Amino acid sequence: MPHLTTDDGIKLYYEETGKGIPIVFIHEFAGDYRSYEQQVRHFSKYYRCITFNARGYPPSDVPKDSERYSQERARDDIRSVLDALKIDKAHVVGHSMGAATALHVGIHYAKRCISVTAAGCGYGSSPDPKVVETSRAASRETGKMFATESMEVAGTRYADGPTRQAQKNKDPRGWREFADQFAEHSTEGAALTMRGVQKRRPSLFDLIDKMKTLTVPTLIMTGDEDWPCLEPGILMKKNILTAALVVMPNSGHNINLEEPAMFNLHLSDLFQAVDAGAWPKRDPRAMSASILGK
Repeated sequence: MPHLTTDDGIKLYYEETGKGIPIVFIHEFAGDYRSYEQQVRHFSKYYRCITFNARGYPPSDVPKDSERYSQERARDDIRSVLDALKIDKAHVVGHSMGAATALHVGIHYAKRCISVTAAGCGYGSSPDPKVVETSRAASRETGKMFATESMEVAGTRYADGPTRQAQKNKDPRGWREFADQFAEHSTEGAALTMRGVQKRRPSLFDLIDKMKTLTVPTLIMTGDEDWPCLEPGILMKKNILTAALVVMPNSGHNINLEEPAMFNLHLSDLFQAVDAGAWPKRDPRAMSASILGK
């Protein structure tokens, strides 16, 4: 099994398929490297596709120290992936937890990004501190669930959450595969990731000033039934001048699994435009004009 080593000594399992311009795919909390199978099958015909398991997700290492899990650590692990595979720049694609990481990579390591895609990004983010604290309390309880229940029980309960119902209803076989794969994860790794990354990461509403500095071509995607991520998606669109926003109809949180053809189409449009130097940057005056009704 191929592994690479992060700058703090953690071994991460990875796979790469195809040749050409690299794409690094970053999985969500309930996923792993297999979550992007339908993207890898499509894009590896034209690109070098890299998928990997984050720390806490076997066959990657599961460090037992909770301080080795954080949003900053997840961000820097992407830099380690790029360095270990001798990649100068890549298209960085993330979903959910992975989308937050992709956004932070774009902000802090812009020179390593050809583009950034943040899909299903923003759960727990709100301009209301009480909502943010409620979300963090829920993450604490979820972390406790993974620490005390079997992965089969805790994983099934988590995979059957409200924003996953769209996929479950329209593609029960695909949802079942997603849930079964999640049930194979490490309970210890899931608990540590939930407590270290999910619970402690900043709200997107605390990152507005940093978003305004982001110059990397950025694609934001969300399902219209992924309610926790709709407002954060608009927030990113408003504040990232290089951002485009896609809202997929009748779709929930698992958009890359739920609507793979549509997801791949929007990614392809991004990659082709960026690789051709044709991705637009919005004039900030356009937002001012719309606010003024001009």
